[in-house]
Amino acid sequence: MASLNKCEFIGNLGKDPEMRYMPNGNAVASITVACSESWKDKNTGEKVEHTEWVNCTAFGKLAEIMEKYLKKGSKVYVSGKMKTDKYQDKETGKDKYSTKIIANEMIMLDSKGVADTSDAQQQAPAKQDAPAMSGG
Repeated sequence: MASLNKCEFIGNLGKDPEMRYMPNGNAVASITVACSESWKDKNTGEKVEHTEWVNCTAFGKLAEIMEKYLKKGSKVYVSGKMKTDKYQDKETGKDKYSTKIIANEMIMLDSKGVADTSDAQQQAPAKQDAPAMSGG
């Protein structure tokens, strides 16, 4: 049976990208995207807003692009696959789970220009082949 693991989000960065490097030198960027929605409560008529925070990780060239061009508040489109990691809580020893998106595409959606890039470069999608992942 065929299956599909693809997620797409549009939102704003909650903080600047966090960058690190693996022992082999490959770049890894972590971003958190705020995806908000609002509606009018049927009972009270008041506006209700909900924000879902999406943790995303990118590797290689895509990670480097994120570090260079994104900052807190940047509006982005991110596409990738969902990955859940299992770990043990250090205090209780209980199993916990953390879900994130392994990004393979990102498009900067801000209307204002970014220094050192042309409009064409800013609007072009950045893609990354997903790295080989162990387990799962």
